[in-house]
Amino acid sequence: MTSYVALLRGVNLGKRQLKMEDLRAIGEERGLQAPRTYIASGNLLFHSDERETALKRALEYALTQHMGAPVGVVIRNADELKAVAAKNPFADQPGNRVVAIFLDHPPAPDAARCAKNLAGERMALGEREIYVHYPSGQGVSKLKIPAAADGTARNMNTVAKLAQLVRELE
Repeated sequence: MTSYVALLRGVNLGKRQLKMEDLRAIGEERGLQAPRTYIASGNLLFHSDERETALKRALEYALTQHMGAPVGVVIRNADELKAVAAKNPFADQPGNRVVAIFLDHPPAPDAARCAKNLAGERMALGEREIYVHYPSGQGVSKLKIPAAADGTARNMNTVAKLAQLVRELE
């Protein structure tokens, strides 16, 4: 059985509220083993014998049914999440000022060059991630990254904690 983290996109922002107890229940209903959540930004840790693509489809369908609107899901296994944390190119910066934007596919080679409104932010491409350092904080940034439109971001403090928690599931 493989340990995974499902990273939900766009929940608990404004009117798109999802209780973490509901997320755990959805995981249980889908047959995921030992589902648990971490903070209210839509992180579900679990075990499964299913493959990433099947898990993604099943969770997106179940969440869409529950929320009444599409909810994007990005899946990573324990090794992948650990690698994202380890490969942080901005590890010398505070973890709350660096995010990994998780994508389903590798970012295009020109993803960083196509970004708009850079004002001191730095970007680096990962395997299926885009790392961004926000020196003044993400909340004040006007940065737009077209390649990240279907992704979901987590700051590196959260990534490190998720990597630790998913390893503990194994």
